Amino acid sequence: MDIILASKSPFRATLLKNAGIAFTVQSADIDERAVEAPLYDSGATPEDIAQILAEAKALDVSERNPSALVIGSDQTLSLGDEILHKAEDMDAARRQLLKLSGKTHHLNSAVVVAKDGQTLWRHVSIARMTLRDLDPGFIGRYLSRAGTIALQSVGAYQIEGEGVQLFEKVDGDYFTIVGLPLLPLLAELRREGAIDG
Repeated sequence: MDIILASKSPFRATLLKNAGIAFTVQSADIDERAVEAPLYDSGATPEDIAQILAEAKALDVSERNPSALVIGSDQTLSLGDEILHKAEDMDAARRQLLKLSGKTHHLNSAVVVAKDGQTLWRHVSIARMTLRDLDPGFIGRYLSRAGTIALQSVGAYQIEGEGVQLFEKVDGDYFTIVGLPLLPLLAELRREGAIDG
């Protein structure tokens, strides 16, 4: 059975590849901010928004690839009721890290499996991430060392790299933090007979 990852994220692709999954990548053709915008007024939670975006990606690619199992995934970062997005530039990354400094935020990672334009399964995992109190000078030096890779992830950090130094405490699994709840996904792929179980 063909498996398609409906994501441009190199991090998600690496997780699947390292797990020994044979798959191809095909980006979804959706405007994420346009899908997300009406959800704010509807009372949708950050977890709901992550799941709706993941589902939109999976269904978009699934409709173009009959009979393939399509994996859609998305992640939101919530600080209380506020959802933060990827920083557009280094100044925005600095402001975002100052905002998160000394606080606990949530990474809401959703994954959806679709086939023939229908959703088969959906799941959301949450990681609770507590940044230590960060000195503004340290933030500047961190961003200088990290470079534009800091702009590739919501939160302006990659915990799998030097970004781990920003944290005081992490409650959640590595896969959820990177943006693909891998263990529940693997269980679903086994249930579907897509991988050896």
